[in-house]
Amino acid sequence: MRWLVPVGRRRWPAAAFGLLAAVFGALLMLGGWVTTGAPAVLVAAGAVLLLLTLVPVAWALAAVAALALLVTSPVVAGLGVFLGGAVVLRKTPLRVAATATGALVLAGALVLQVTHPRPDAFYAAPAHPPAGHGVLLRSEPFTRGVPSSSKARRILYTTTRGDGTATVASAIVVAATQAPATPRPVVVWAHGATGLAPDCAPSLRPGPVGTGSIPDLAPALAAGWIVIAPDYPGLGTKGPHPFLIGPGEARSLLDAVLAVRDLTDLRPAPQTLVWGHSQGGNAALWTGIIAPAYAPAVDLKGVAALAPGSDVPRLADHWRDEIYSAYLIESYSETYPDVRFDAYVRAEDRVTVREQAGRCLDDPKIYLSTLSVLRGGDIWKTPPNSGALGARLRDNVPDQPIAVPVLIGQGKADTTVPATIQDDYVRRECATGTTVDYRTFPGLDHVGVLSGDSPDLVGWSRDRLDGKPPASTCSR
Repeated sequence: MRWLVPVGRRRWPAAAFGLLAAVFGALLMLGGWVTTGAPAVLVAAGAVLLLLTLVPVAWALAAVAALALLVTSPVVAGLGVFLGGAVVLRKTPLRVAATATGALVLAGALVLQVTHPRPDAFYAAPAHPPAGHGVLLRSEPFTRGVPSSSKARRILYTTTRGDGTATVASAIVVAATQAPATPRPVVVWAHGATGLAPDCAPSLRPGPVGTGSIPDLAPALAAGWIVIAPDYPGLGTKGPHPFLIGPGEARSLLDAVLAVRDLTDLRPAPQTLVWGHSQGGNAALWTGIIAPAYAPAVDLKGVAALAPGSDVPRLADHWRDEIYSAYLIESYSETYPDVRFDAYVRAEDRVTVREQAGRCLDDPKIYLSTLSVLRGGDIWKTPPNSGALGARLRDNVPDQPIAVPVLIGQGKADTTVPATIQDDYVRRECATGTTVDYRTFPGLDHVGVLSGDSPDLVGWSRDRLDGKPPASTCSR
């Protein structure tokens, strides 16, 4: 009777399990095709067929749910468990439990799908954008999560990629409602990592310019300054997104400043400061490097970088078992023709790494996909610091002279960008002749450095605008 398989109180022909395997395989194939591309089809279908023929159906349903969550999406997981419970498990408590579980997972997944923010038509590039960079294409009032006593707009403007081709980027511009009589200095906020996909843009989030999103925002607005929060290319707009590709990020910051000058009612002044955190810290430092040549009309007064992603090669090695590894290889392989994804990522992890790279950091599913990748170590087949990828990582270390004062804030308890890596970077940057004020904060981690105990960004920036001599820790 090996051809019969027990299900509840009955014995079902093994052929029925072949049909069930085909159903689940089709569901996972569909989810894999939609979310991760053609390679996921064989992985998902093969895994499901194997699971459903080797283990009892109750465990198979649980395994299929987990596999679908990790490889495709909760929608596929919920639908698979729901159908499995309703069709296969008859007249048993297991049927009720499986059906109810599947229905709940499916309902929750559908809610997430419906409520997940996505770029609207505002972010689409015009068919024939004007020549030049830093050109304002469109703007409109923005109210979501805007602090009281201030007004905001979102803007779309032109910028350039690393190969010199034109692209567009988006940003939020916020200023106090009561404008001073004189032109207002500009602060550019370069945000930390959010993901690579267009729907990971900070301007799509519930509170993109709230006090919790930008440090020292309230005092900056009270000082009468204009605050610009760019998304970077590929976030909101069409990709690829230059994750930790410094010049690409920096150009979009400078072009946002140029574009805002077309908002004449705001009366922006030439004086500009750049603040950044993590990925944005790398972008801020690169802004200081390229500003004189790329945007000489921007009167840059200073660069403040909190826990910046400075030494990119060392960070790539440090992040071997983190989501940032997926972001790095996906972004660099899309940006640089000589960096091949398959040359660096293990074959068994390629599907999941691509799927992981397509998720935003605030996606609830990100932790599930992380577990699937990190089952036994890092994703790298070839060390990231070797070959073409290693060379490109080294190209994006902001270790060139910066003509304006630089403030770097670093939490000593940071495990994402360790203080030891930052210490070494600061020594190298000081050797270029850059004036660096390096401040460390015991007990603060990567996010904690954005708290009230972090550097007084407004006070430091006001000193730069007033022309006061900057402090330097380079001689210590």
